[in-house]
Amino acid sequence: MALVYLNPDEEYSITQVAHRIGASVKAVHQEVTRLVETGLLADRKLGTSRLVRSVQDSLLTRPLTDLLAVTYGPLPVLTRSLAGLEGIEQAFIYGSWAARYNGDQGPVPADVDVLVIGDADPDDLDERAREAEAILRREVNVRRVRPTTWEKQDDPFVATVRSRPLVELHIDAEAHTEADTGGDDT
Repeated sequence: MALVYLNPDEEYSITQVAHRIGASVKAVHQEVTRLVETGLLADRKLGTSRLVRSVQDSLLTRPLTDLLAVTYGPLPVLTRSLAGLEGIEQAFIYGSWAARYNGDQGPVPADVDVLVIGDADPDDLDERAREAEAILRREVNVRRVRPTTWEKQDDPFVATVRSRPLVELHIDAEAHTEADTGGDDT
């Protein structure tokens, strides 16, 4: 739900959804079928693929989108926001949001901390963070470290971040492509 509602202009194949959220195609297919039947998702066939998108003309759209942005939003929003930016080798959400996402108890995080490993331009990262803030309605703090620093075991910041929960942002070519036209088992 978060993936499709926080990317309302996109359609995704069942396979893409499964890959992006780390679930099996079968589980996604079952959940999509249920959500289409309840009117929360729309679907269509394109060749052998079943494409899904959010329903935008429902009374539930705005409140559901707001709820998803607050709870699950950082993962799809930041993945999309950082997509295509040169110089990113890896990116992670860390800090309190990553801890809650991984099941640690605590209050809803007031901000989202993002670690970018690479040589991306800091101004570009700041611009993308501001864009994500507008969608998430919470502060987004981006910290960039060079790959050599990330590999060091003696850097205090890196050691602290590595010792706590991390949620990887899968910023790869597949995450940015249009709906795939390859078959899936729908």
